[in-house]
Amino acid sequence: MKPPKFDYHAPTSVDEALALLARYGGDAKVLAGGQSLMPLLNFRLSRPAALVDLNRIPSLAYIREEQGRVSFGAMTRQRAVEFSPVVKARVPLLAEATRWVAHLPIRTRGTIGGSIAHADPSAEYPAVLTALEGEVVARGPKGERVIEAKDLFQTYLTTSLEPEEILVEVRLPVTPAGAGYALEEFARRHGDFAIVAIACVVVRDGQRCTRARLATAGTGPVPVRLRAAEEILERDGLGEAALEAAARRASELVSPDADIHASADYRRHLTGVLTRRALTRALGVARG
Repeated sequence: MKPPKFDYHAPTSVDEALALLARYGGDAKVLAGGQSLMPLLNFRLSRPAALVDLNRIPSLAYIREEQGRVSFGAMTRQRAVEFSPVVKARVPLLAEATRWVAHLPIRTRGTIGGSIAHADPSAEYPAVLTALEGEVVARGPKGERVIEAKDLFQTYLTTSLEPEEILVEVRLPVTPAGAGYALEEFARRHGDFAIVAIACVVVRDGQRCTRARLATAGTGPVPVRLRAAEEILERDGLGEAALEAAARRASELVSPDADIHASADYRRHLTGVLTRRALTRALGVARG
């Protein structure tokens, strides 16, 4: 199918882009990589009056380490994230997650900001942002504001970004040296959205767990932090019994929907299985 008619604008600065969004009063869409928006337009599931294309704003593409975090311009391509030595060394969970994102041609065009702003609950980047307790920077008519991951995702394909705001930066904390990490995912084919995925970070001190972070993709309308499962590990350590208990608790914490790909019960089962796998592999990484 062909998309509906719309005005097209290609601003060269964020301020120009914001002025265009204000002109259309919330009836314009921001175009980043276009890997999700263009299919929606072609199926006429989205009918904006205008597209505001951010691809000619060079200031929105960067990867910087600063003040204990790694900051990404919203237009940073997923391919740049995948092959960045800074990301590999300082936010390795994101590097691992990126290899699960679709296929190389899509990662060449797709952006980190576009994926997070699109807020597909089965996508990898929202789960990583949630697990790492990251944040985004939004810029709008009233200036900039910082939105934590827990406050960003509201429901399917919906965030707390205002219609006239642009997500301009993604911030992730540097992973502590020696921490374990893993992203385990189950999908029908490599490159498909996850039926269920688990993002995991574990910081250990011997058999003690000083920090555990677990978040899901595919188990509901937003990524889910598995806090009660994290608490089991931080209380009981990293022995086999604690890992099994955390995995069982993880499956109890989610309330997934059923669809043509999987039943709710199957997704709950997968949550437990993948949590166990992610924890086991993360501990292997932590032990070197």
